[in-house]
Amino acid sequence: MASDQKNTINDGDYCKVVGGTHKGKSGTVRDINTSKTGHLTITVVQESGERFKTLAKNVVVQA
Repeated sequence: MASDQKNTINDGDYCKVVGGTHKGKSGTVRDINTSKTGHLTITVVQESGERFKTLAKNVVVQA
């Protein structure tokens, strides 16, 4: 599943968080990383400039 996510999430994509602590927030994807445990993590920058990190499995890319 993680390899499929990496192909669909790119730096600069607009996404909405659908799970986890930041559920309901949205913004632009920045800084995609793979953690030591193998999970994809991303930094999301909201329009207000606020940044937060979340797992890639918790987001949906929007057009």
